[in-house]
Amino acid sequence: ELMTGYTMLRNGGVGNGGQPWVLRWSSRIRLTWLSFTLFIILVFFPLIAHYYLTTIDDADDAGKRIFGPRTGNELCEVKHVQDLCRIRESVSEELLQLEAKRQELNSEIAKLNLKIEACKKSIENAKQDLLQLKNVISQTEHSYKELMAQNQPKLSLPIRLLPDKDDVTFPLPKSNRNCRLHNCFDYSRCPLTSGFPVYVYNSDDYPFGSSLDPLIKQAFEATVRTNVYVTENANIACVYIILVGEMQEPVMPKPTELEQQLHSLPYWRTDGHNHLIINLSRKSETQNFIYNISTGRAMIAQSTFYDVQYRPGFDIVVSPLVHAMSEPNFLEIPPQVPVKRKYLFSFQGEKIESLRSSLQEVRSFEEEIEGNAPADYDDRIITTLKAVQDSKLDFVLVEFTCKNQPKASLPTEWALCGERDDRLELLKLSTFALIITPGDTRLVISAGCAMRLFEALEVGAIPVVLGEQVQLPYNDVIRWNEAALIIPKPRITEVHFLLRSISDNDLLAMRRQGRFLWETYFSTSDNVFSTVLAIIRTRIQIPAAPIREETAVEIPHRSGKAAGTDPNMADNGDLDLGPVETEPPYASPKYLRNFTLTAMDIYRNWNSAPGPFHLFPYTPFDPVLPSEAKFLGSGTGFRPIGGGAGGSGKEFQAALGGNVPREQFTVVMLTYEREEVLMNSLERLNGLPYLNKVVVVWNSPKLPSEDLLWPDIGVPIMVVRTEKNSLNNRFLPWDEIETEAILSIDDDAHLRHDEIMFGFRVWREARDRIVGFPGRYHAWDIPHQSWLYNSNYSCELSMVLTGAAFFHKYYAYLYSYVMPQAIRDMVDEYINCEDIAMNFLVSHLTRKPPIKVTSRWTFRCPGCPQALSHDDSHFHERHKCINFFVKVYGYMPLLYTQFRVDSVLFKTRLPHDKTKCFKFI
Repeated sequence: ELMTGYTMLRNGGVGNGGQPWVLRWSSRIRLTWLSFTLFIILVFFPLIAHYYLTTIDDADDAGKRIFGPRTGNELCEVKHVQDLCRIRESVSEELLQLEAKRQELNSEIAKLNLKIEACKKSIENAKQDLLQLKNVISQTEHSYKELMAQNQPKLSLPIRLLPDKDDVTFPLPKSNRNCRLHNCFDYSRCPLTSGFPVYVYNSDDYPFGSSLDPLIKQAFEATVRTNVYVTENANIACVYIILVGEMQEPVMPKPTELEQQLHSLPYWRTDGHNHLIINLSRKSETQNFIYNISTGRAMIAQSTFYDVQYRPGFDIVVSPLVHAMSEPNFLEIPPQVPVKRKYLFSFQGEKIESLRSSLQEVRSFEEEIEGNAPADYDDRIITTLKAVQDSKLDFVLVEFTCKNQPKASLPTEWALCGERDDRLELLKLSTFALIITPGDTRLVISAGCAMRLFEALEVGAIPVVLGEQVQLPYNDVIRWNEAALIIPKPRITEVHFLLRSISDNDLLAMRRQGRFLWETYFSTSDNVFSTVLAIIRTRIQIPAAPIREETAVEIPHRSGKAAGTDPNMADNGDLDLGPVETEPPYASPKYLRNFTLTAMDIYRNWNSAPGPFHLFPYTPFDPVLPSEAKFLGSGTGFRPIGGGAGGSGKEFQAALGGNVPREQFTVVMLTYEREEVLMNSLERLNGLPYLNKVVVVWNSPKLPSEDLLWPDIGVPIMVVRTEKNSLNNRFLPWDEIETEAILSIDDDAHLRHDEIMFGFRVWREARDRIVGFPGRYHAWDIPHQSWLYNSNYSCELSMVLTGAAFFHKYYAYLYSYVMPQAIRDMVDEYINCEDIAMNFLVSHLTRKPPIKVTSRWTFRCPGCPQALSHDDSHFHERHKCINFFVKVYGYMPLLYTQFRVDSVLFKTRLPHDKTKCFKFI
């Protein structure tokens, strides 16, 4: 049966009859067996394992126990467990330390809170004290004003007085020839605050106008149109001017007709007071027709005067108007060196006793003069000069007879010989030019003598005037003994000895002074007319009008980009910059010249000239500069206040030092379409002490980019637009420059703050000189007999380039308005040499070399685009510039120097509390 069942099971559980119970039985057996097996594993195996383990832990060898409880030290014997233990201990210690520190900080915070409360109370108390101090100061100022008001009268401008047109109450002098300013000039028409208005009659409105020389009339009218004092309102005029000569002989009116026409002038007022009659002479022919005319109280300005006609301090002796409508050609003017020329002295002339053009004057003259004529030394002069010529001790040329027909002249006057060009050629070869005054001493000046003086000064021949009675042009305001020799005729035998005894230095100084006088007062019609007006204005003590400044047209620009700090700029070396000012920009005080003119002021204004005589030339027609008085006084002992305390130098660095205790400077930077370079240069100025303002001269017709963001450096940046691309724009006296000190700097110059500060300190001790950094010098080229410009390293220098240099604003006026226009034209032609021109100007005026500071030779910024100075033609142009400038000045004004300026304690070891001070070494 079992087999049968098994068989049935193999056959799918279906037997003979397919019995299913067999399958159910086999399934129950398998489940039972499986359940029993699992019960045995889950119950008995853990019991057996527990028993076995328990038996091992109970062994006698405690060291072989694997399982069972262990102590903490035993657990730490495991390596990784030991590391964890150490970490736990370290963290515990740090937590303890942090807790202690937290408690300490809480204690400090509490203390600081107490201090804050105390500071708040102190601030409140300080505010109360400050308020009280302000009240005290206000009360003190009010009291001071009251005291000043009690002790000083109120000063206000006077009421402008305008006399009636027909004023007849003016007191009359005994004679018109006794006229002086006090009795023939109406001061009520010229208040101190009037500005000296001058009214000029139009000569064409009167009959005598058609007789005037066309060139003189045209030159006079052109000068009048540009003069700052001329006004068209005759009712407010101080002086009235009428031009009456030079007249052409064929159409010259009769003296009675001219007198009648003068008296009929609309503002003549019966006697012509406050009128000036100008009789200019373009030729040596004398036309003293005014001698026979009654001019009343009118002043006369001409080149010929008799002693009974000339009224000292009232009339004016003027120079001839040779260059009526043309500027002098500097290339034709001989150089001032060599000092001694071929001839020691020369003279050409012929004495004429009578002249038809002056017969009427002579008859009138002889009728009024009583007594015998003075002794005539002309014969003795002729004999002595011929003897000197025959002795052949020196080359001299004297001719007392003209080869051709002599020029017309007055009786006893030495007439000119030959044409003007021939006379100039002879004077170019002469060291001295003799001028023999007329034999008749009653003729105090003649047009012929004035013409000889003009020609001698023009070509650099030192005038030797024989006759001390002569009245040279503008003699009451010019010291002629600085440019000419005035010798009495009785000393004719000593003239040769005197001329040979003069040293070369004195000869050059007199020649340079004469050249200055000729250029300033004689050379052009504008100079002559302006000089005449300046003489009258100075006599009546009216201050000059301030010189004009260039109006700066600002280019709008955006600023606000914070300027970074260049580490190279922050490195100040051994120099302590001193305190950095936190106050707003401070302008230099302007002195517009008060209304009191002293004799010293007049002497300085009129007789200043280059050379050893005076420091700065003030031409009489140049209005007074705004900072003129400050410039002359600063640094010369007139300001004893302030200055460094000296000693160790620490006190010196605590303030700016010098003779002006408070001063700033302006940076003038010329640029042309280099925006990135410009922005970098401006950023380097951030934090620069004593910087007042930055004036960027935008020299390009193309405006800066609209999206360009300019740096904020703590001071104003003024971007000025120019009319044209010119390097002369660097030196224009912009009205935005409010300081005397100007730092002219290129847009690619790389200067540290300590170098700039040191240069500023040095300039304050030498305000009349150029103080800068890059030095250059000039040299004589022997093979080519010309001057060269040299930028190589050398032991001496004669120029400091204005691409990085300090100078006074005064020189900006002189460069732009006084320096010969030919120099500025050449700068524009080459687009070069403006720095050389400025060095020429300053050395010409001061007779001093520039001052170089620091030892560096170049100051170009690294990585900047290549400048024009790297071009080969740049140096060739500068060679030409130097030689041309020498021709214009007539000599080489540059002077060599072999030293630079460093600190007194330069490279000297000092204690930490001792800083360095500066001086020349």
